[in-house]
Amino acid sequence: MIRRWLSVLPTRRPLAEVTRELVAVATGKLPADTVIKGGKVVNVFTGEILPWDIAIKNGRIASVGDVSAAVGPETEVIDASGYYLCPGFMDGHVHVESSMVTVTQFARAVLPGGTTAIFMDPHEIANVLGMDGVKLMVDEGRELPLKVFATMPSCVPAAPGFEDAGASFGPEEVAAAMQWLGICGLGEMMNFPGVLAGDPAVHGELRATLAAGKPITGHFAMPADFQGLAGYTAAGISSCHESTRTEDALNRLRLGMYAMMREGSAWHDIKATIKSLTETRVDSRRAMLVSDDTHPETLLSTGHLNHVVRRAIEEGLNPIRAIQAVTINTAECFGVAQDLGAIAPGRYADILFLKDLARVAIDKVMVDGRVVAAGGRLLVDLPAVAYPDRVRHSVHLKEPLTPWHFRINAPAGKSRVQVRVMEIIEANVNTRHLTVTVPVVDGQVTAGVEADLAKVAVVERHGGNGSIGLGFVRGFGFKAGAVASTVAHDSHNLLIVGMNDADMALAGNTLAGCGGGMVAVRDGQVLALLPLPIAGLMSDRPVEEVAARLAAVHRAWQELGCRLVSPFMTMALLSLPVLPELRLTNRGLVDTLQFKMVDLITG
Repeated sequence: MIRRWLSVLPTRRPLAEVTRELVAVATGKLPADTVIKGGKVVNVFTGEILPWDIAIKNGRIASVGDVSAAVGPETEVIDASGYYLCPGFMDGHVHVESSMVTVTQFARAVLPGGTTAIFMDPHEIANVLGMDGVKLMVDEGRELPLKVFATMPSCVPAAPGFEDAGASFGPEEVAAAMQWLGICGLGEMMNFPGVLAGDPAVHGELRATLAAGKPITGHFAMPADFQGLAGYTAAGISSCHESTRTEDALNRLRLGMYAMMREGSAWHDIKATIKSLTETRVDSRRAMLVSDDTHPETLLSTGHLNHVVRRAIEEGLNPIRAIQAVTINTAECFGVAQDLGAIAPGRYADILFLKDLARVAIDKVMVDGRVVAAGGRLLVDLPAVAYPDRVRHSVHLKEPLTPWHFRINAPAGKSRVQVRVMEIIEANVNTRHLTVTVPVVDGQVTAGVEADLAKVAVVERHGGNGSIGLGFVRGFGFKAGAVASTVAHDSHNLLIVGMNDADMALAGNTLAGCGGGMVAVRDGQVLALLPLPIAGLMSDRPVEEVAARLAAVHRAWQELGCRLVSPFMTMALLSLPVLPELRLTNRGLVDTLQFKMVDLITG
C-alpha cells in the first residue's frame, strides 16, 4: 500500500521533548506505537548480536530486550523472526549532485537499499549558484524521510587563483551558514596547501566552524606526506576521504582522524584501504565507509551503502565492523550519536531488516518507526519539488564556440613539439603528469588516435571572462568525435574532450543551448544527450529516466572508442586542481604537486 509520508509521519521531535513518554513506555506505563519481536539485533556498541525485542514511541526507540509490558491494544506488532536488525546506514561523505538527480530523487533511489541518513557536501551546486544553491538543497532535504544533513562547502572555488567558479565563499559565508538548520559542519577542506601555509581566509573558515562546535571534514591528497597530514590534522580537521592506499587509511586512523573509505561509481578504493583493518589489529571505531560520488545507474543496479558495506565484507572485514562503519562511527563523527547510529533507547527508530548479514540482503527499511521500503520498493510518496527558473539557465558563455577556440598554435618552424599530457588511471582519482612528443600539422598541435591523445578544453561558463584552458589527455581511447559536460569538478565550467575542433565546438554549444548536461557528438551529429538543467548538474526527472539517458551517452562514448567502465567521473575530475598530478582549468594547466600553473608546450 502506498502511503503519503507527510500524512503518516509524526513530526520529528527533539529528544528533549519526548523523554517522559519514552520512559513511560520503557517502564510499562504507556503502550508503544510499535513493537518489533523475534529479531536478532546487531549491537554496534559491543559488537554483539542479541535476541532483543524493540519498543518504539514517537518515532524513537523507547526500550529494548523484554518489552512485553509495552504492548497495548493499539500497538502494531511486527514479527522479525529470521531477520537481523541493524541501524539504518549513514553516508558520511556524499555529493548528491554526482547522482545527477535532485535530493528527492536520490532519496527514492537509496532508501530501499538501507540508506536512511546522509551528510552531503553540496559544493558542486555551490560553485555554480553560491549560497542560494546550498539553501535550495538543504531546504529540499528537510521534507524527506531520508535524514539529510549538509556540510557547508569550504572551497568555492576549490583552488582560488587557479580557476574561476560561479561563486566565492570565505569566512563570513561559512560563519553565516553555521547558524542554518541542517548544516552539520564544514565540507571537505580541499585547500590543504592553504591550511599548511596558514592562509588567513582558510583558517578563518576553520575558526568559524570550530567556534560553532561543528566538525571539519577533510581532503588531503598528498599520500606520501605524513608530516603534512599531521599538520593538517592539527588544524582541527577530523576526517578525510582521500585514502587510496592501505597506509593512507592507517595514517589517518593513527592521527585520530575518521578514515573515510570510499567506493563509488568510479573510485574503487576499498580493496586497498580496508586492509588497514583486515591486515592489522587496529581499532576500527574511527573507520567509515562512504560513497563520495555515485552515478544514477550505479544506484539502481548496484546499490548505495549496501553495496559499499558488501564490498568491505567481501574484502574480509567482519560484517559487524562493516556495519559500525556506516552507523555508530558516522554518528559519532558528526556528533549525532544521541539520535542516530544505533538500535538503543532514545535513538530514532531507523532500522534495517536483513535476511542475510554477510550478504547485506536488506528486505525492509524502517525510518522513524515506519516501514518506508520493502523488497527493494519505496512504499511512501515523496513531496514534489520545483526548482526555480533561475537555476535552469546557468551556462553563460561569452560567445558561441567555433573550431578556432580550440586551436593550439605551435612555435614557428616546429614540426614536432613536446607537450604536457594528463594520463588518466581507470577507477582512480589521480592522473599522471607525462611529457609527450606530438606532430605539428599546418602549424597546429593536434590530437592523435595512434598515441591515444585527445584534446581537452575547459571553458569558463559562469558569465565571467570567458577564458579557455587547452590541453591533452591520454587514456580515453577515443577514435573520433567529441564529448562535453558541465559536470566538471569543482568549478563546473564547460569541459570538452575531443578528436577534432569542429565536433568540440558543436558539443559545447549543444550544452549551452539546453542549460547543461552531457553530450557525445561525431561528424557534426549529436549521438546522445543528457540534459541537466538544474545548475548544469542535476535533472528533476525520475532517477530511472536519468539513468537510461546516461546509459545512452555511455553507449555513444563506446561508439567513439572509449572502453572505460565509468568514464564520466574520470572525465569530470580532469578540471579539479586539488588532485595529483596534472589538471586543466579555464586558466590553463596546473601542476598539482607543485601547485603552480605550467605551460602546455615544453619544447
